[in-house]
Amino acid sequence: MELTGKKIVLGLSGGVACYKAAELCRALTKQGAAVQVVMTDAALHFITAVTMQALSGKPVYSSQWDPRVDNNMAHIDVTRGADAIVIAPCSADFMYKLAHGVCDDLLSTMCLARPRHVPLLVAPAMNVEMWTNPATQRNAHQLREDGICIIGPAAGEQACGETGMGRMLEPEQLLAEIIAAFQPKLMAGKRILITAGPTFEAIDPVRGITNLSSGKMGYAVARAAREAGADVTLISGPTALPTPFGVHRIDVQSARQMMEAVNAAIEGQHVFIAVAAVADWRVKNPSTQKVKKTGDTAPALEFEENPDILATIAARTTLAGHPYCVGFAAESENLVEFGAAKRARKGIPLLVGNIGHHTFGADDNTIILFDEQGHTILPRADKLTLARQLISEISKRTNKHSLFQ
Repeated sequence: MELTGKKIVLGLSGGVACYKAAELCRALTKQGAAVQVVMTDAALHFITAVTMQALSGKPVYSSQWDPRVDNNMAHIDVTRGADAIVIAPCSADFMYKLAHGVCDDLLSTMCLARPRHVPLLVAPAMNVEMWTNPATQRNAHQLREDGICIIGPAAGEQACGETGMGRMLEPEQLLAEIIAAFQPKLMAGKRILITAGPTFEAIDPVRGITNLSSGKMGYAVARAAREAGADVTLISGPTALPTPFGVHRIDVQSARQMMEAVNAAIEGQHVFIAVAAVADWRVKNPSTQKVKKTGDTAPALEFEENPDILATIAARTTLAGHPYCVGFAAESENLVEFGAAKRARKGIPLLVGNIGHHTFGADDNTIILFDEQGHTILPRADKLTLARQLISEISKRTNKHSLFQ
């Protein structure tokens, strides 16, 4: 539960997207957050306080003069002790209020009176013409200047029947952004390229050679890097995993396709993290048609070596250190010995080792970090926790490096 112990004030301004706020409230509570809902009069036209109270488990506030607050200062009391304020949906009118310090109802007054250390996140939701209007864009610019985080909006079909920018993000996307807001921005402004998943080497049009990698660790690393503020590109072999929100994904199948994609994307990257379980060999002459059974004799397959993606990129590292290369090693035995040897052989500063058949498809793992000083064991944890620890370790190392100065 990512938000255990967090108090979130969820504000709703007027808009059809209020129905998504109900889903968001439910998602926040499932992640362990205590949610206090505050609604404007306009929001009450779209969804009832009864619904939001049922989902949050707390009384809903909507009036500055609510007699349930002992000192009659709801605009002060509601935000004290809060870890974040989220306005979803945030209408064009409410963006104006925030940008200009208007406080003519409980929610706007509460935002103006919030302690400076409490982050304020807003999820715009409005018609495309309203969002693209210069007045709204000026207000959005002012909000960013004031340190308010704008989440979205997205492009898509709108309730009015038009299509374009202004649609509020989906609840699961908003949840990912709220969770990310609590992560330290250790890699802000950095570009990170990550490979993940297995590769698939064709035998014929319907068969191939692959491995048991699920891609979970690579996708967790991509999410953790993005949470840390990085611009993340993920090159993925075949998986059934959803793309982490905010991550640019490129799909490939074979090792050669992955090599081509990495070569095309590596320019300008600060960090390259090779998590993918890349096949060492491929079939030399795959059949163009399905290979048929012919008696008792199995077809003979000839193999040739695939490109070593990590070693190739490590060899291209510039004097300035671009990119800082991190590799993964999936072994079946003697991890400490083989991991240290592989790091030296690949010529990289950091290698992450694990036992392959213990981690493929699993949700947790134990990993060992190998560097020139030796090795460090990260105890068993879920893969996202390990990914966040890894990004933190990369940040410590690269902050000492010339490319981050």
